Amino acid sequence: MARNLLQITEADTEQDLEKDLEDALEPNCRVLIHNDDVTPYEFVIMILLRIFQLELIEAESITFIAHTSGIAHVITLPCPEANKRVGKAHFAASLDGYPLMFTVEPED
Repeated sequence: MARNLLQITEADTEQDLEKDLEDALEPNCRVLIHNDDVTPYEFVIMILLRIFQLELIEAESITFIAHTSGIAHVITLPCPEANKRVGKAHFAASLDGYPLMFTVEPED
């Protein structure tokens, strides 16, 4: 039984390493947040914390920059991961009826 658990753990580790390698080979994309006049400040921070896994101080800073400048850089991730998180953020915002907008652009 312990041997089976070890084999499962090794297989999981191999899969994790393969995913990390795939991510490392993917091009990176920048996620940008765009200000709007409808989405509450607190909701934006919550999205940045939960979906983009930022620290509170980062989320607050990015929200402030987007609010005052109209746009802010959120995070740089492998493009598939960036698109996945933006999709989740748009879905969460739409469930609450907010027009929160993120865009993804290739990193130079």
